[in-house]
Amino acid sequence: MEKYTSSQSKLDSLVVEARRYSAAREASYRERALKLYPWICTRCAREFSGERLRELTVHHKDHNHDNNPLNGSNWELLCIYCHENEHARILDESLRGRVVGDQSAIASHNPFADLRAKLEQKK
Repeated sequence: MEKYTSSQSKLDSLVVEARRYSAAREASYRERALKLYPWICTRCAREFSGERLRELTVHHKDHNHDNNPLNGSNWELLCIYCHENEHARILDESLRGRVVGDQSAIASHNPFADLRAKLEQKK
């Protein structure tokens, strides 16, 4: 088994921390969205409850995962299939150079956007 260098170990700990932060943030807005909205997919109108509730996801209308107003105005509940379809549609249209709705770009959230800066800071 390979030994990790200290920089690899630091990178691993940063990745773990970023994933933990992302999961905690998602849990908080997901819980709020599930309290605000009926458990129905906005697109296909399927209802969810019990164990199947995990198939209902929170979609950020503006694709900014950091934009989480308390009133839920940037969210809609979509089933995993409609959510995947929405992101694929946005990506397809952006690759064609078209604008879908009021969105001029594909999803811009990047959880590791400033990872290099954080690594440099820790040195």
